[in-house]
Amino acid sequence: MKRRNFIQQATAGTALVTLGGLGLQSFTSSLKTSKITILHTNDVHSHIDTFGPEDGRNANKGGVARRASLIESIRKENPNTLLLDAGDIFQGTPYFNYYGGELEFKLMSKLKYDAATIGNHDFDNGIEGLYTQLPHAQFDFISANYDFSNTIMDTHVKPYKVFKKGGIKIGVFGLGIELNGLVDPSMFKETKYLDPIEISQDMTRILKEEEQCDLIICLSHLGYNYRNSETKISDLKLAAATKNIDLIIGGHTHTFLKKPTIVKNVENKNVLVNQVGCYGINLGKIDFYLDSNKNKTADGTSIIV
Repeated sequence: MKRRNFIQQATAGTALVTLGGLGLQSFTSSLKTSKITILHTNDVHSHIDTFGPEDGRNANKGGVARRASLIESIRKENPNTLLLDAGDIFQGTPYFNYYGGELEFKLMSKLKYDAATIGNHDFDNGIEGLYTQLPHAQFDFISANYDFSNTIMDTHVKPYKVFKKGGIKIGVFGLGIELNGLVDPSMFKETKYLDPIEISQDMTRILKEEEQCDLIICLSHLGYNYRNSETKISDLKLAAATKNIDLIIGGHTHTFLKKPTIVKNVENKNVLVNQVGCYGINLGKIDFYLDSNKNKTADGTSIIV
């Protein structure tokens, strides 16, 4: 991709947002500012190749090789970068039917993903099928509201992980969607679903108070929004019902957002909610700026691959 085109796409739809209810004045002062870049994908669904020229609105988009080049160029620009995936890595092309997820995990490892959460389609070969492919994943799976204690996945999934980049502590926790009614129970066995809002309150307390994180990110496969349901918990509902989350990276609903949605949390502070559609067509990019006092601003966009 030509640099000019990349810059144009990367800047289109960005939105500078103040987080934590703090003013922007600190960023115009002499305080040193750290920049943390969060790159993310969701619902890639085993799409390894670029779409062909005949594939309608997706023509000539996506592909793991192109995504790798894009990620590499962003990492060169800012080494303080995290790469995350919000689930549904599996199911959607013959690659999954034939290799059972091995190829997807190996390629994500080559791209140096830092963490991923688990989507409903990641159980499509059963919980045993997911477990079998774990040795090919050189990154962590995180999910706080799936209790795997009575399953083969016990101890193989962490509720959260803390990363340190450029002196900034970043806490990432994962959430998955209710599997009952969505996935055959024989596929997920005794996996227990825990309330995402309650779990988020626990996670943010641990990450904020015990782990002393400067940034808190939720890696969610709950879905962006459900207009006709008062009971289903979506990313928008989660953001409004909790505190101390800076960014929710979403999946499941294949929602294409040009830039993150801003939601007010229970403390009337800004939370960013983002999702980049599906099939690896887009790469999400969120830049956080933290000054020496850990005041935060952010901007974000969706880059076409």
